[in-house]
Amino acid sequence: MNKKDLEFFKKLLLKKREEMIEHMEFIKANEMNSTTKEASGDHSAYSFHMADQGTDTSEREKNFFYAQRDGRYLYHLDKALERITEGTYGYCESCKKPISRERLEAVPHARLCIECKSKEEVNK
Repeated sequence: MNKKDLEFFKKLLLKKREEMIEHMEFIKANEMNSTTKEASGDHSAYSFHMADQGTDTSEREKNFFYAQRDGRYLYHLDKALERITEGTYGYCESCKKPISRERLEAVPHARLCIECKSKEEVNK
């Protein structure tokens, strides 16, 4: 992979990383720092319906799941940036062959070529 391609993918990875950090900060600011009562907008002294509490709890759990997923994605983006620095980006970790540009454009943090990834999926 030439220097121009590496710079292109580095910028792409950094952009996606920044988007993930912003999304995680949004979740943190809006969900993790509020109580169930604050999240519902209910500031009265009266309790609210159990079904409403269940819905609010479900939404909070879903947002925690998204934050966890985003954290894993951020980890993979960071690993791809490390591979750029090490000079191994764009090469399959399994067979050592180049990963196609089309695959890297679709999944810039890819560590396996499509053939090796397909084999990995079948063996799971």
